[in-house]
Amino acid sequence: MERLEIGFAGVAMILVLIGIRVPIGVAMGSTAFFGIWAMMGFNPAVGIAKAVPFTLIGDWNLSAIPMFLFMGFVAVEAGLSKGLFGAARIFLARIPGGLASSTVFASALFGAASGSSVATSAAFSRIAVPEMLKGKYDPGLATGSVAAAGTLAALIPPSVLMIVYCLLVDTSINTVFMAGVVPGILTAVAFIGMITIRCMLNPNLAPRYTDTTSRAEKIRLLRDAWPLPVITAIVMGGIFSGAFTATESGAVGAFLACLIAFIRGTMSFGLLKRSLIDTAVGTSAIFMIVVGAALFTRFVALATIPTWVMTFFDGMSPTMVVVLICLILILMGTFMEEISIMLLTMPVLLPLLISLNIDLTWFGILVIKVMTIGLISPPVGMNVFVIKSSLGDKVTINQIFGGVSWFIAIEFVMLAVLIAWPQITLWLPNLMLAG
Repeated sequence: MERLEIGFAGVAMILVLIGIRVPIGVAMGSTAFFGIWAMMGFNPAVGIAKAVPFTLIGDWNLSAIPMFLFMGFVAVEAGLSKGLFGAARIFLARIPGGLASSTVFASALFGAASGSSVATSAAFSRIAVPEMLKGKYDPGLATGSVAAAGTLAALIPPSVLMIVYCLLVDTSINTVFMAGVVPGILTAVAFIGMITIRCMLNPNLAPRYTDTTSRAEKIRLLRDAWPLPVITAIVMGGIFSGAFTATESGAVGAFLACLIAFIRGTMSFGLLKRSLIDTAVGTSAIFMIVVGAALFTRFVALATIPTWVMTFFDGMSPTMVVVLICLILILMGTFMEEISIMLLTMPVLLPLLISLNIDLTWFGILVIKVMTIGLISPPVGMNVFVIKSSLGDKVTINQIFGGVSWFIAIEFVMLAVLIAWPQITLWLPNLMLAG
């Protein structure tokens, strides 16, 4: 077989393995090994399989992953996210659809600490949805706002998905973190704007909320809500000012989470042990995936797949290439998990992006944006099924997908805006570099 044919056979095999639930790291690594063996022989395949993981795991940037994971686990276990929804409700409950808007605001802050869209959706499906249903909110609006708000965790830094992207394309984690801030905030504002307008036009979606919270309770909610905003502000402020790198910021965030938990009296040996174990398990899983992706990158290069891709897109403008790639990724996102898509496509697309002089920081935010669309799009829609699992028979899957469809429309509008005006994404990174 020709190398290109072996390459495409390998890609097909990976899709099959993913389809039968083989772990993505194992699927990519094993396919790459046997593919290289078929092209170059057994000894070269063994040599590459030994050299690539050793070189990759020695990358200092990878240490950011366990630090941010640890920060998130400590924050959640210690209850540092407690009161976020209640505090947001104090300021936003009086506007039309205020409870749904409060969910978006609180989810953005929670997601910045947890870094997990699924975890954010699961948490707020238990915190916010019962409150909205109690207030006679439309079930589609209540659940759709939670599912969509959960996607902000991937876009608002610090985000593990951003770190993985940076490792795959060898670009600065600091600049990609900064690039996600403005698009993340704009997306949250667009969600809140859409909720408000819909509820103004159709008050039956969200009856006016009567705030019966006492002044003392409001003070308590605000006191409970401050840790995560403070941690996020210090971490991102430190990166922007150049006080520390993205890797160092993970350690700073983890230290602050532990310190605040200790000061508030919620730190314990059991909490620390659970957080460390969860961090070790999560880090191991991610490292396995990244190693498999690194082997796959070597495989597709040897199979000349990137050359074929460049030929396929030859003659198209950079904007047209970006639009087509986004559409392909959105389609893949309807049936595949976001990290799997990124690991499968970036090694193939990177040479094309470099040849067209496409800014990798800007493109990274576009990639993560289309991944978030996949998290709430049928038929898979991971966030949707997480919410359904949490709520049981209180809502139907059709109600959730119906409610989330409005947010998907907003996501497409935001994606078009980010493609048309790259400066929205690059303004803050450029400002950081200029400083």
